[in-house]
Amino acid sequence: MKMIKKNIALATGLLLMGSTASFAQSLADAKKAIDAEQYQKATSMLKTLVANQPKEGDNYFNLGKVYLLTDNIDSARAAFTNGTTADPKNALNFVGLGQADLSQGNATNAKTNFDKAIGLKAKDYATYLAIGRAYIDQVDKKNIDYAQALPNLQKADELDSKDKDPETFLALADFYAMQRKNTEAYPQYLRALDINPNLYRANVQIGKMYKDAFAFPEAEAEIKKVIAADPNYGPAYRELAETQNQWSFADPKNGAAKKAESLENMRKYLDLTDKSFDSRLRYAQFLFYASDFATLEKEVSTLNAPDPKDPKNFIVARMRGYSAIENKNFEQGLKYMNELFGRTQDASRIISSDYLYLGKAQLATGQDSLAVINVTKGVELDSTKVEELANIGLKYFNDKNFPKAAKVYDKVVKVNSKNPSLAMAYFYLGTSNYVSSKGTDMALLRAADSSFVKLLELAPEYEAAQLYRARTYKLLDDPKEPKGLAVPHFEKYIQMVTVDKPEKASTPQNQRGLVDAYNYLGAITAATDKEKAKEYFNKTLAIDPQNALAIDNLKFLAGPSTPAKKTPIKK
Repeated sequence: MKMIKKNIALATGLLLMGSTASFAQSLADAKKAIDAEQYQKATSMLKTLVANQPKEGDNYFNLGKVYLLTDNIDSARAAFTNGTTADPKNALNFVGLGQADLSQGNATNAKTNFDKAIGLKAKDYATYLAIGRAYIDQVDKKNIDYAQALPNLQKADELDSKDKDPETFLALADFYAMQRKNTEAYPQYLRALDINPNLYRANVQIGKMYKDAFAFPEAEAEIKKVIAADPNYGPAYRELAETQNQWSFADPKNGAAKKAESLENMRKYLDLTDKSFDSRLRYAQFLFYASDFATLEKEVSTLNAPDPKDPKNFIVARMRGYSAIENKNFEQGLKYMNELFGRTQDASRIISSDYLYLGKAQLATGQDSLAVINVTKGVELDSTKVEELANIGLKYFNDKNFPKAAKVYDKVVKVNSKNPSLAMAYFYLGTSNYVSSKGTDMALLRAADSSFVKLLELAPEYEAAQLYRARTYKLLDDPKEPKGLAVPHFEKYIQMVTVDKPEKASTPQNQRGLVDAYNYLGAITAATDKEKAKEYFNKTLAIDPQNALAIDNLKFLAGPSTPAKKTPIKK
């Protein structure tokens, strides 16, 4: 009987040992899935662990971390809260709650939860490591507090005195790399790899560090080391794709090839993940940045979050609109963008490009007035996109709708004083007002001149601006008793194209401009200096031998006597 009991006890012990080993292995597998960015798989595994081991706080903590990585803060908070109840002595779930607080911009509550964690495990390096990571592992980079992160990461390093955990050095390396402090980051990555040469995340992060420094060949080589060691490590393909995509923009000569490689590697990444909603969403976002709008439109057409209330559906709706518009499906794109703006619960998430794409669709479907309003809103939110507004102005200009062109360009020059195309915006603004004046609206002519003055300040050698200044002053003058207001401006124009840069005098535009200038100066000087006037008109004929105005004035000046009245100036 004793032998039977002994065998039963031994069997029970073996079962418990097997259960514990299975649990440990399962948690390790879940962490491996998280590292591989297989978040759906990791979530499923951790939910099973929580159900089977309801008192193990680490299960709840890792489940909450997955939710944070996929930006499901409410679900994360629920997991961490359940963890504090199930395992009150587990400090990590309080750290998780603090990270959720930081994600929602509540640093005060975060500090309270971190202090609770430290109160439970003040001598455990893992507590400080988790707090340090909580500060830097923020989806919204505006929530990162580097000043608070560093002392916690340093404390973790201090407490892990035997340097057993490479994650400490990986976190320190990430801390520095995220701030572009590569000199400090690199040796920390190497320390992590010394402890665990198979910590592929470190190699990928080194590659990312090179990429962020625009050292694309070095980044590619570093990441390919990981793929050679483990062809199934998905994050390496994602980082390689992102590196090659950026490289394609920096190297136009090989850009198409690099872009194709990047798309291929991103598809491999998707295949190696669980193709969950979050994985596909990341793939869709990559397609947008890679400008593969045809594929993007197909991808997002079937992309929906499992929960209709998931806020990430807003991002999907945005990409549906963007891709349709980029593919010139303007009617469909406009429908999607109107649906996007109709999501009142997401009003605070509307960004500059949303207004710009809405305006682009409206412009293409004949809703010009609404397009101007929305593109203006977009540019006001992001003045670097001012060319989107300028494009509307140019459309009006090319359609010879000069009053509308002037109104748009007036906004363009005001919204961004550092716009690299500001000079041309002033040209179109000035010219639009000049033409709109029809030679009689003095206010518009003065506004035109103001634009040409600004233009010449930005581009002093741009002779077309000087010519338009002269023509503007010609119209501003009294047609019956001209005072010669345009004289100095025409003389400056002649100086610019015949003396300063004589090679410009032969262009058709400047040939016409010189004829205009010589005829004007000849008419103005005819009453006071007949010979000088003849000289100007002869210069006109040297350019345009059949010019009727010059011929008539020369005949008039060659008559037996010169009348007292002034030679008329042709407007």
